[in-house]
Amino acid sequence: MDTELRSKITSYVKRYILLCVGLTIMAFGVAFSIKAGLGTSPISSLPYVISEFTPLTVGTATIAMHVTLIVLQILLLRRQYDPIQLIQLPVALIFGALTDFSVWALQGITCTSYPMAWVLCVVGILLVGVGVSFEVTAGVVTLAGEGMVLAVCKAFHVKFANAKVGFDVTLVVLATILSFLFLGKLTGVREGTVAAAICVGLTAKQVNKPMKRFAQRYL
Repeated sequence: MDTELRSKITSYVKRYILLCVGLTIMAFGVAFSIKAGLGTSPISSLPYVISEFTPLTVGTATIAMHVTLIVLQILLLRRQYDPIQLIQLPVALIFGALTDFSVWALQGITCTSYPMAWVLCVVGILLVGVGVSFEVTAGVVTLAGEGMVLAVCKAFHVKFANAKVGFDVTLVVLATILSFLFLGKLTGVREGTVAAAICVGLTAKQVNKPMKRFAQRYL
């Protein structure tokens, strides 16, 4: 094995390790948001609501949603779909399992007041933002949610920011409808959801700066 090939393999191994670390951080962010009870991030709102009226766990519902999004990408892009994006499937399985593990690991935490709920919510937002930055820095594969947004951009020639907002709003609306329909109340979508929609991206943007230097040096 020549030096160049060995270097490429080492780089990919490091990037996938970084991706797994990012997924773990994001999963704990989701778990903290659930513990806070102030609403999860838009991407997690639908799986959380589904887990509330079905036997599915949050992680399993997340996997189901990601699989659905992968199928929608294929149907939307058809021949334009790049088979390499099927790597989103094992990533979804890992992220779903990590989410359930994180929820289990934090089961001993009890939220006793509204201020404490916000503390947990902020921790969750920060962790999700950091995890997203790790995922972006790894640069090997996107989660199915981002993959769906990119597919919409490619199919309908819309800007990523507009497609992202539309995607998040769609998930929140679906979560709200299902919540009222099956639970008779609003669950999983609250002020924390709005805070996450605004602050996760801002957090990731700030973390991206040192992460770029990290990538240049180690990846």
